Parts: sequence; C-alpha cells; structure tokens
Amino acid sequence: MDELVRAIEATLFASAEPLSADEIAEHVGEGEVEIALGQLAAHYEGRGVELVERGGRWHFQTAPDLAHLLRRTREEPRRLSRAATETLAIIAYHEPVSRADIEAIRGVQISKGTLDVLMDAGWVRPAGRREGPGRPLLYATTGEFLTHFGLGSRRDLPGIDDLKAAGLLDPLDESVFEQLQLESDEEGD
Repeated sequence: MDELVRAIEATLFASAEPLSADEIAEHVGEGEVEIALGQLAAHYEGRGVELVERGGRWHFQTAPDLAHLLRRTREEPRRLSRAATETLAIIAYHEPVSRADIEAIRGVQISKGTLDVLMDAGWVRPAGRREGPGRPLLYATTGEFLTHFGLGSRRDLPGIDDLKAAGLLDPLDESVFEQLQLESDEEGD
C-alpha cells in the first residue's frame, strides 16, 4: 500500500466519527483520496472489519456476518458526572481520605451516590477508619482503577503540567488542580 492509503487508514481508524472524503483530505493532505478510499475498501473486503461509506462518510465497521459475536460482550462505557470525576481525582491524589476531606477540598457536599458509583465501578474502596472523633471511613483507589487508567502506580498520576500540556484543564479547573497539588505537596513534607 502506498503512503496515502496508509495515512487514510490511520486517520479513519483513529477517528471517533465517520469522515467525509474532504475531512480525510484535511488530515492527510491533497491527493487522490477517493481512489485511495476505494483501494482501502477493496483491501478490507471480506475481512472481520470492513471500510464502508454511509451518506458520504467513511468508517470501519464489523463485518455484518460477525456482528453477533460482539453483541453478547458489548459493554456500555461509564460516564462519570463532574462531581464523580472530581471526587475520584481527590481520592487518587490524597488517599486515604474521608468524606469530610473530599468535601473540604471540593467546597461542596457530595452525595452518597457519588461514592457508590465509584465503588460500583471498582475504582474506589473503603480503606479503614481514621483514628479520631467519629472514626470516619476512609476511601482509597483500587488496582482496577490503576488498570483502567493505564497506571503502574499512583506515582504515575499526571501532574498539573502534564494536564495543561494535554489540554485537559480549562482555566477554572487549573485553580482546583493547583490547590490539589499544593495540598498533596504539603502532605508529603
């Protein structure tokens, strides 16, 4: 296969949405995109995945005769609320933490349901009780959390500079993560 066909294949494979020929050309540059798409479709014909055009947009799909294999094992992706995401980040960066610690860092109360969602996902677990008044329950992340997010250990969690570089922080989030990092650094001292 020539370089244009390879570039189109990579672009379509990485795209979350079907792409038009014009959108593909924006990624791979000018060239005979339509011809290359035809060659690529022919290459995948009869395989487990096929390159198909629907409504002028191209994408890979499972071969129709094999779709039944995937229906049985399809798992819906988990969508976390902003509160759950913030709570998970606080637990990951400060574990073990109590509910009061989480609320103090977030500045708002969290519902029991938020922690339940994280525990049902297998990412958070009870980690004992703090010695002190009321002996509050402590929470920590699990091995499944590390596996799901591709981390070897908590030390592999991204720092604020990593998050900024990846474009994952908006200006409001930056102040929250800077505060988290300062508190984490103070705990380490």
